[in-house]
Amino acid sequence: MAGRGTVKAHGGFNANNDAEVLFKAMKGLGTDEDAILQLLIARSNAQRQEIKAAFKTLAHGGFNANNDAEVLFKAMKGLGTDEDAILQLLIARSNAQRQEIKAAFKTLHGNDLVDNLKSELGGKFESLIVALMTPPIMYDVTCLRDAIKGAGTDEKGLIEILASRLPNEVNEIKSLYKREHNDDLEKDVTGDTGGNFSRMLVVLLQASRQQGIQEDLIQSDAQALLAAGEQKYGTDEGQFITILGNRSNAHLRRVFEEYRKLSGYEIEESIQRETSGTLQEVLLAVVKCARSVPGYFAESLYNAMKQGAGTDDQKLIRIMVSRSEVDMMDIRAEFRKRFATSLHKTIQGDTSGDYRKALQLLCGGDDA
Repeated sequence: MAGRGTVKAHGGFNANNDAEVLFKAMKGLGTDEDAILQLLIARSNAQRQEIKAAFKTLAHGGFNANNDAEVLFKAMKGLGTDEDAILQLLIARSNAQRQEIKAAFKTLHGNDLVDNLKSELGGKFESLIVALMTPPIMYDVTCLRDAIKGAGTDEKGLIEILASRLPNEVNEIKSLYKREHNDDLEKDVTGDTGGNFSRMLVVLLQASRQQGIQEDLIQSDAQALLAAGEQKYGTDEGQFITILGNRSNAHLRRVFEEYRKLSGYEIEESIQRETSGTLQEVLLAVVKCARSVPGYFAESLYNAMKQGAGTDDQKLIRIMVSRSEVDMMDIRAEFRKRFATSLHKTIQGDTSGDYRKALQLLCGGDDA
C-alpha cells in the first residue's frame, strides 16, 4: 500500500555496502542475527531487492561477464551438458548481467548464447532458462505475442500481464511490441478478443490510471459500482470497466472499503454475481492487484500448482521469471500467509529435476 508502510527508504543507501555487511554477518563461525535484523528492517522492500542482487554478485566472487561466458561455454562443450553449472550461474546473476554475459559469449565464441542453450537443453528446463535470458519488457512482449498469435488465445496470459503491470511498463511493452513485430498491440488484442472483455483490455492498454487518491470520487465511485450491479436489473458492465480500469490502486482500495459499507458485500462477490467468463476473470484480477500485487501472484502460483490438477508450467515459468527481481520475497510471504505452506515446498512437490532446482533457486528460500 502506497504511503502506509512502516519502513521508509533511508538516505545514504548503498546496496553494495549493505551486501558486504550481511556477507560478514553470515561468514565464519556463528551468525550475527542482530546485524542482519537491524539492517534489513531499516531498508524498504525495493532496497532489499537491490541488496539481494548485490549480495548474489558478492557471494559469487564479483561479476565478470567474460569469465561467466567461459564457464557456460565449458558447460556446453564436448559430450554431455553440465546443466547444474548453467542453472547455478545464470540464476545467481541479474537479468542485466545475463545480457552482458550474452554479449561476451558472442564476442568470445562467435555464437549466440541463447541458441546454444536451446540446442543443449530441453523441455521445461530449457523454456525456463531461455525466459531468464530475455530482458524483462521483451519477455512480456514475447508472452503477449504468444498469447495472441499461438494456437487459440491465451486469455489468462493476457489478463495476468495487463492487469498487473505498472502504466510505464505497459507503455514500454506497447512500444517494443511495435518495434519487434511491426504490429499494434491494441489492434492485435482487439482482433483476437471480443465484447466487454476486449473493452477492458483496451482500457488497461491505455495505461492512463489516475495518480493517487481522488477523495471527492471515493463515495461516488462506490455508489456507481453498486448502481451498475447489485441495484440494477442486469449489469452495466461499462461502469465496472471505467472505474476499475482508470483509478489508481490506492484509490480503488478506498472505493472497495466504501462499497462494502454501502452494500454489505465485498466487490469480488458482486463481480462474481454480476459478470461471467473472461470479463469476470479480468475484473477480478484487477481487483486482486489493487489489493495486493504480490497476493495476486501468490494465488496465481498456487493455482498453477494445484495438487492433482496438473501443473500449468507456462504460468509457473512466466510468474517466477517476471517477478524474480521485482517482488519475489513479498510473493513468498503472501503465499505462506494464505496457504499454510511455503512456495519452495509447493515447487518441490510439483516439479522435478533441473527444472525444480532452478525454480527453487529463483524462489530463493523456504519459508516453512
